[in-house]
Amino acid sequence: MSAEETNPSLGETTIRFDGQVAIVTGAGGGLGRAYALALAARGAKVVVNDVSVNRDGSSEGGVSRADAVVEEICAAGGEAVANYDSVATQKGGESLLHTAMSHYERVDILINNAGILRDKSFSKMEADDWEAVRSVHLDGAFYSTHPVFKVMREQGYGRIMMTSSAAGLFGNFGQANYSAAKLGLVGLMLTLAQEGKKYNVHVNTVAPVAASRMTETILPPDMLKQLDPEFVVPLVLWLCASDCPTTGGIFNAAMGTFSQAQVVSGAPVALAQNGKPPSPEEVAQQWNAVASVNNATSYPNAMAFLSDFLNMS
Repeated sequence: MSAEETNPSLGETTIRFDGQVAIVTGAGGGLGRAYALALAARGAKVVVNDVSVNRDGSSEGGVSRADAVVEEICAAGGEAVANYDSVATQKGGESLLHTAMSHYERVDILINNAGILRDKSFSKMEADDWEAVRSVHLDGAFYSTHPVFKVMREQGYGRIMMTSSAAGLFGNFGQANYSAAKLGLVGLMLTLAQEGKKYNVHVNTVAPVAASRMTETILPPDMLKQLDPEFVVPLVLWLCASDCPTTGGIFNAAMGTFSQAQVVSGAPVALAQNGKPPSPEEVAQQWNAVASVNNATSYPNAMAFLSDFLNMS
């Protein structure tokens, strides 16, 4: 099933998702809504997941935001169905897959986008703040992905997106819970990319900066005006396309500007001599070399790194 078709009038390839089924978590607003609308506009049938909670995970009440997005998609001639389950539970993750399979009998794309924030400096952070953020971001991605990954393996096709953040890749004051969960997603993605590759299941990560309820209290208003979620959508749709060859990638995205981020290791510096460990003083003497990331290397998996590293010892 091709995700691309040739448009003779444009003389170029147009990415399409006709016949494909996409699940988007946290799709009631912001980036999730933008992904859902864009996928539907290009032919995908979309499961719009949203539990309609406030940015800290507390109950929002009122009309379901998932229903509102489904109505938008259907009014534009697309197909979509709402799902209201929390991704932070195994039951919720299984329900997501059930919704897709019962309505559309397959699933081709999963975008793990749901998230909450409970920002506090680490010394003031309570265990509940830690657990709530971890459960939605990291556990939620596990519960949503685990049943879907099995189906994608069996059908020999799938595209999965994780959502990280600059806070996860580089750290950010007052966001220890969020940062830890977001970097945890990178580790999950890197392993799933290896496990899914031979089944044509690609797994990638986007680290977006966009205006949403998640960022409205973090970024200044003038910057938020420039950070329309629509500027992130093109990258994510390309990574979800069947013709995109990339898996295991981490990509920054904001305002239509994109870059790849990587986990790298500097050149190994062997300090042991004659089978004896070096002293702390010897480490200190060679610290500039040890701490250098000049000529850094990105490895395809842990075993490749260990082979390089241990052979230098």
